Amino acid sequence: MNEPLINLRDARERHPGPGVPSPCVSICELDERSSSCKGCYRTLPEIATWSALADAEKLVIWERIEARQTTR
Repeated sequence: MNEPLINLRDARERHPGPGVPSPCVSICELDERSSSCKGCYRTLPEIATWSALADAEKLVIWERIEARQTTR
């Protein structure tokens, strides 16, 4: 399996500090086929709720993000 382009390990290196870093890479374009962002691989509901989520919920989304990249 190839390593995901967007992954939590790299995001933590780019944005050290407390909390779970955002997966946003400032490439905001919707892939209509998958209904997720072409840059961060989040769905619109995941993007919209990100700032209100607990760290545990953000980690679940990170797992989904990494999984989505292997299925494209």
